[in-house]
Amino acid sequence: MNTLKEPRKVERRNVISTLETVDVTTGERNILAEFDFLIEAPNWTCDGNHLVYNSLGRLYTFNLMTRESTAIESGYAIQCNNDHVLSPDNSLVAVSHHTHEDGLSRIYTFPLQGGDPTLITPIAPSYLHGWSPDGSTLAYCAERNGEYDIYTIPVNGGIETQLTFTTGLNDGPEYSPDGQHIWFNSVRTGLMQVWRMNADGSEQTQMTVDESNNWFPHVSPDGELVAYITYRKGDVAPGDHPANKDVEIRVMSSTGGCYRTVVELFGGQGTLNVNSWSPDSRHLAFVSYRMQSS
Repeated sequence: MNTLKEPRKVERRNVISTLETVDVTTGERNILAEFDFLIEAPNWTCDGNHLVYNSLGRLYTFNLMTRESTAIESGYAIQCNNDHVLSPDNSLVAVSHHTHEDGLSRIYTFPLQGGDPTLITPIAPSYLHGWSPDGSTLAYCAERNGEYDIYTIPVNGGIETQLTFTTGLNDGPEYSPDGQHIWFNSVRTGLMQVWRMNADGSEQTQMTVDESNNWFPHVSPDGELVAYITYRKGDVAPGDHPANKDVEIRVMSSTGGCYRTVVELFGGQGTLNVNSWSPDSRHLAFVSYRMQSS
């Protein structure tokens, strides 16, 4: 079983990327735009007017009214992967950027309107995933001493705190809207499953139990639902979330229980890596893909 987290480098896949939204109640899909190159991981801004996605190492805003994309100025941070999170007030964006010196991922912040990056995690590799609702703390997956675990760090940098200690990959930490919990995914039971813990790392509880590999839980702004992406058992190693697979976007109650499949699509890596709920908790933004002919 592969439980190692491969370095996420800037990708250039030969795909057509379709930026979409889906109504989580009806399952109705809405195509916003198509790109003849790779885009990934849309965030929704809190005013509901824009999406933020990454492509070829840069971040872009997508205006939902005009359907136009604009690059965000980020100084030297131009090797960003699909780990980007907006601050609760949307003044800043945090990214995982592969530094020029060693190619390893570190976490940086810079203004969402554009500006110079600030290094937050000097130790690498570190892969960003969550920002606490009070704006004070970042949550991320990091490899330290050969193990991939979940850590937190003050938003302005400082001493990191380790929250998980199990063998194998622990990944995708995101805060609940009330700040009381961190949701994440872990291979500790043999397959990748969704877990939840208190924000201090206590009471780690498995929230999905099925014969699939479930990744990247995202809690809706109203705290009621959790969306995540699912790979079929046997299609992937439990510790891998590759591109170009048949996957599902599922939702479940934040209290646990049964899931609903909202979308079946061709995608995987880049489809739903970040929290892409609309501010009203009614829609999800995501990316589906088609292979381009050679």
